[in-house]
Amino acid sequence: MFWTVTLSLFRGMGEALEIFCLTLLFSLPLGLVIAFGSMSRFKPLAKLVNLIIWVIRGTPLMLQLLIIFYGPGLWMENNIWAFSSGRMVACIVAFVINYACYFSVIYRGGIEGVSRGQREAGQVLGMTKSQIFFKVTLLQMVKRIVPPMSNEIITLVKDTSLSRVIAITEIIKAGENFIKSDGIIWPLFYTAVYYLIMVGLLTILFNAIERKLSYFR
Repeated sequence: MFWTVTLSLFRGMGEALEIFCLTLLFSLPLGLVIAFGSMSRFKPLAKLVNLIIWVIRGTPLMLQLLIIFYGPGLWMENNIWAFSSGRMVACIVAFVINYACYFSVIYRGGIEGVSRGQREAGQVLGMTKSQIFFKVTLLQMVKRIVPPMSNEIITLVKDTSLSRVIAITEIIKAGENFIKSDGIIWPLFYTAVYYLIMVGLLTILFNAIERKLSYFR
């Protein structure tokens, strides 16, 4: 039974890791794009982007998952997720949109935290806007955003469990199945090991990154 449970949880872990990795892969760059949109000098665009951020951050991720997965089929009578990996794709779309909005706020805070005088000094030196961003703003922004970004990424590890609401068998769902089939609850406690290991590794990683970036002090 122990090995049966272990193998089942490993499969669930694979689903959770796929959600985690793909969400980071797409939401980190998308969050930067959204941050630029929210700071745009074109006011209608900035207001629209900020409204979207407000809605996404103000509603539960679970609700967003349900709407994105079930919405197209109910509204358009055409389930765009009706293919073999459709549930996973819908899940990734929901997670990416949600976390990109959260990351955008962190990016914006980091960018605006760099003093305007430094950007103006770059202009005086004849640097282009892209050079100022990458050589002046970006390096200091990274230092500022590491702590809040690490908190969000650690939260993402635990939020992968929400994918169960659209019937993705992530690790907790895999453990819960044994309650229904075999009447045992210990596999649920076993799933905690995955989260503790992931959070522990990420904590060590981000602590190392913060030490690496300490030269900005």
